[in-house]
Amino acid sequence: MVVAKSTIPQPVPARPHLVTAVTLAAIHLLACAAFFPQLFSWPAVMVAAALYYVIGAVGICLGYHRILTHRSARIPRPLEYAIATLGALALEGGPITWVATHRLHHLYSDTPADPHNARRGFLWAHMLWLLVPNPARPTEEAVNKYAADLARDPYYRWLERYSAWLQLPLALALFAAGGFSWLVWGMFVRLVFSYHCTWLVNSAAHSIGYRTYDTGDLSTNNWWVALLAWGEGWHNNHHAFPSSARHGLRWYELDSTWLTIRLLALARIATRVRVPTAAMLERGPMLKPR
Repeated sequence: MVVAKSTIPQPVPARPHLVTAVTLAAIHLLACAAFFPQLFSWPAVMVAAALYYVIGAVGICLGYHRILTHRSARIPRPLEYAIATLGALALEGGPITWVATHRLHHLYSDTPADPHNARRGFLWAHMLWLLVPNPARPTEEAVNKYAADLARDPYYRWLERYSAWLQLPLALALFAAGGFSWLVWGMFVRLVFSYHCTWLVNSAAHSIGYRTYDTGDLSTNNWWVALLAWGEGWHNNHHAFPSSARHGLRWYELDSTWLTIRLLALARIATRVRVPTAAMLERGPMLKPR
């Protein structure tokens, strides 16, 4: 049920595309400092890798995507808040806007109403949709309509408003622990790598790979995107069964986020885990196995 807009405290509207473009350009430029030999160290690289797992795999793939957007599984609310906070550290936007954008993508996949419509080309789906005027990006009204469940929650409204500011304590902690080397690798290199792995799901996994199901869009299953993006590259499977907690549906389709959910379920932390039945895999609605 969609709650009337007037009854929901409004999150901050999406940043103008020009601000997004300048911010992303600055982050990419600062990441180039990693090429200075004096800023390289293996501990800094390991910190960046660890943060990419904690923030990217747990925060974005598990939290923002499978838990918040699709409600593929349920976890205790305090843990859900903590994981969503990790997702905010990816600097991909607050949870309300992120979830609304992704739900719109599924509703209108690869049509003019899709924010990152892959029919407009690889580069558009990868990043141009964020950088230039794009009427398909959700308005404030659409954000509150398509992510009304999150917009009703006071913590998610707070996280939506202040998610960018969470980068400051993380940056200070990295600098205090390892100086400029840890700051450059743990913040800027990690952000750039995380951005492009996320964007590859929108671009490469809508153009390169194989299709198990006829989903009516361009989604594909791409093994190397799945490796880089913690199982998210099995994208044709995901578009066939959006609410499934498991994206890698065949034995050889490694889905590390699904393995995390399985561990949480075995520990009885995750409940109501949603996966397609064998019958659904064979003859699910609107699906034609190839």
